[in-house]
Amino acid sequence: MSTPTQQSQHVDLAITGMTCASCSSRVERKLNKLDGVEASVNLATEKASVTYAAPLTVEDLLATVQATGYGAEPVSDQPSQSEQGPDEHVGDVIGDRALLHRAVLATVLGAVVFLLAMVPPVRDAAGSAGPWLQWALTTPIYLWAAWPFHRAAAVNARHLASTMDTLVSIGVSAAYWYSVVAVFTGFTHHLYFEVAAIVTSFLLIGRYIEARAKASGKSALTALLHLGAKDVGVLRHDPTSGAWTEQRIPTDQLRHGMRFVVRPGEKVATDGVVVDGQSTLDTSMITGESMPVEVATGDEVTGATVNGHGRLVVEATRVGSETTLARITALVEQAQTGKAPVQRLADRVSSVFVPVVLLIALTTLVVWLLLGASFAEALVPTVSVLIIACPCALGLATPTALLTGTGRGAELGVLIKGPRILESTRRVDTVVLDKTGTVTVGQPVLTSVTVAGRLSREAALTAAAAVEAGSEHPIAQAVVTAATEQGLTVPEVRDFTNLPGQGARGSIKDTVVTVGRPELFDSVPEELTAALRSEGSTVLVGWDGVAQAALTVADEARPSSAAAVQRLRDLGLTPYLLTGDNEHTARAVAAQVGIDADKVRAGVLPQDKHAEVERLQGEGRVVAMVGDGVNDAAALAQADLGMAMGSGTDVAMESADIVLMRPDVDTVASAIGLSRRTLRIIKQNLLWAFSYNTAAIPLAALGLLNPMIAGGAMAASSIIVVLNSLRLRGYER
Repeated sequence: MSTPTQQSQHVDLAITGMTCASCSSRVERKLNKLDGVEASVNLATEKASVTYAAPLTVEDLLATVQATGYGAEPVSDQPSQSEQGPDEHVGDVIGDRALLHRAVLATVLGAVVFLLAMVPPVRDAAGSAGPWLQWALTTPIYLWAAWPFHRAAAVNARHLASTMDTLVSIGVSAAYWYSVVAVFTGFTHHLYFEVAAIVTSFLLIGRYIEARAKASGKSALTALLHLGAKDVGVLRHDPTSGAWTEQRIPTDQLRHGMRFVVRPGEKVATDGVVVDGQSTLDTSMITGESMPVEVATGDEVTGATVNGHGRLVVEATRVGSETTLARITALVEQAQTGKAPVQRLADRVSSVFVPVVLLIALTTLVVWLLLGASFAEALVPTVSVLIIACPCALGLATPTALLTGTGRGAELGVLIKGPRILESTRRVDTVVLDKTGTVTVGQPVLTSVTVAGRLSREAALTAAAAVEAGSEHPIAQAVVTAATEQGLTVPEVRDFTNLPGQGARGSIKDTVVTVGRPELFDSVPEELTAALRSEGSTVLVGWDGVAQAALTVADEARPSSAAAVQRLRDLGLTPYLLTGDNEHTARAVAAQVGIDADKVRAGVLPQDKHAEVERLQGEGRVVAMVGDGVNDAAALAQADLGMAMGSGTDVAMESADIVLMRPDVDTVASAIGLSRRTLRIIKQNLLWAFSYNTAAIPLAALGLLNPMIAGGAMAASSIIVVLNSLRLRGYER
C-alpha cells in the first residue's frame, strides 16, 4: 500500500454487490494496489473510504472496483437536508423486500420437498411421482430463489476469485444437479433435493434477518440525517416599503446572514444567533441532555434543536456542511466506515479463507471416495463443508458493532472519531480533567454573602448589585444575576465610576457605595477578613470608607461531577485536575468532586498543559485529556486519547479523538465506558466467528453435520453476531 502524498484527496464510495468478508477484503486489496491509494472497505456500511493522489481520479477508482466485479459510485460529502427525506433508503427497502420474497418462496416450496423426501407417510403416498415432484418444486428454488448466490459466484469466477457465495452456489448446485441426474436416469435411491431447497431457504432467511439487523444498527446515523428541518421561513426586506415579509424556502437554500423565523414546536433550520425573541430549546438530539435550554437575543442556537414556547428570529451563521449537525453526521460516518486494528486479522483470514475451504471440500470428497463411500455418500459431507464454512460472521463481527456503538454514542452526545479510538480507550489509565467548564459549570455564581453588624444580606446584595449593574466584569454579572434571581429591586445608581482592576463606585440616593478589593476601604471588619480567604473570588461592599459586607463568587462544581469522577474510578482510571486557578480554589473543587489533593495541578499556564500531559506519559501513564479551549488543543493532540467538549472551540474539537456534546464529566465516563463496551463486543464476535468455523468444518468433513443443519447453523452464526452487536443500543450513561 502506497503512502498518500500531501496532495491527497478523499472520497467515499458506495459499493454494491458485496456479500461477505472476502468480498470487502478483495475490493480493498485491489484499491490499495493502486499507486498513492489508501482504502478501507466496510462490509456493514457497504462503503469504501479512499484517500488517493494525483494523477488518479475518482473515475479510476470506480473503474478498479467495477473491474473487480462490484458496482461503485461516489457518495456526496454532505447530502442536502432537502434530499434527506423518507425515500432516501428506498433502494435498501426494495432490496430487502426482494430478499424476503425469495426466502418465502424457498421456505414454502422447501417445506413440501422436505416432507416428500423425509416423512415416510408422505413419501409413500407420493409413490413414483415423488422424485419428479421434488424436482419440480426444487427447480424454482434453485433457479430463482438461489439466483443471488449463483450470480455473485459467476461474477467472481470471471475475475478468478471466490467468495462466500461461491461456497453456497457450489454446495447447492452439487446437491441439485446430482439429484437431477439421479431422477432422469432412474437412480432415485439417493436424492438431495431437500438439501438444496432447505439450505437455500435457511441462508435466505438468515441473510434477510441479517440485513434488517444491520439496518437497525445504522438507524442512529439515519436518524441524524433526518433530524434537520426540511424548509424554513426566511425574512425578506422590502427596501421600498421598509417592511419584512416571510417566505418559505428549502433549508439547503439558506445562506450566511439570512434571518429566519422559528415558531413554537418548529426545528431550528441551521446554526445561528438569536436576533429577536426568547424561548427554550430542546437540545437532546444534539447533546443527549434532556433539560431544555433558555435562549434569548444574542445567544447561539444549533440547527435541528426544537423550539419550545416562544417565537425566535435567528440569523444564520453556519449552513450546509458547516453546521453542527452536519459535522456530527460526518464524524459518525467516518467512525463507521473505518476499521479497528483488531479487524485487520479477520480481514487477512477472510482473504484466504474461501480458497482454503474449497480445497478442504475437495479433499473431503476424495478421502470419502478412497474410503469406499459411494459418490452420493461422499457428496453429503462435501456439501456440508461448503455450506458451514461461509465466513459471514467473521466479516460482520467488527462493522456491526462499530455501527451500533458509534450510533448509540451519537444519541448520548458522544462522537467517536474513528475505530482505532476504541483500542486507545482500552489502554487508558489516567484522565486529565480541565477544571473550568468541565468539572465546574464554567460560569461564576454568587455562593455566599457575609455581613458585618446589623446589615441584612438582602440590603448588602441590593447595594452591590446596583453598582455592579454598570460593569461587564464576570464577577459583577454574577452579583447582578443573584440579586435578580432573588427578586430584589435594584435601585438606579448616579455617578457610576469604573475602577479598572479594583472595582466600581456609584451613588445610591445620597450615599456613595464602593464595591471591590480591600484596598478601596479604610477599614475592613474582622468578620469579613475570613471571607476574603474563602474559596473563589470575594469582593467587599461598603460606604464611608468602611466595608459592610463580603460577597463571594465562585465557579461551582457541576452537580454531576462527583458521581462522574467515581464512575471514572470504577472504570480503573486515575483522575487528575488541571487548572490555571490558584492552588486553594483548585484543591477546594477537587475535594468537592473526589479528586485526590496530590492529583491537582494548579496555576498551569496554557502552554504548560501540553508539558503536563507529556510528564504523565513519561511516568508510564496512558493519558486521556479532556478540554474545551484553544489552549487545550496541543494537550489534546499530545494525549493518548484526546476528548474535547463540543461546546468548546473548533480547534479543540479538531485536535481530539472523541467529541463530547454535553459539557460535563459524566459524558467522559460514558464515552470511555461505551468505547470499551464496543471493543468488548467486537472481541466476543470475533471469538465466536473464529471458534464457530474452526469447530464446524472438521465436524462437517467427518460427516457429523447434515447439510441442512449446516445451512441453518451458518445463518444462525451471522445472526448471533449481529444481535450481539445490537446489545450496544441498550447502553445507558
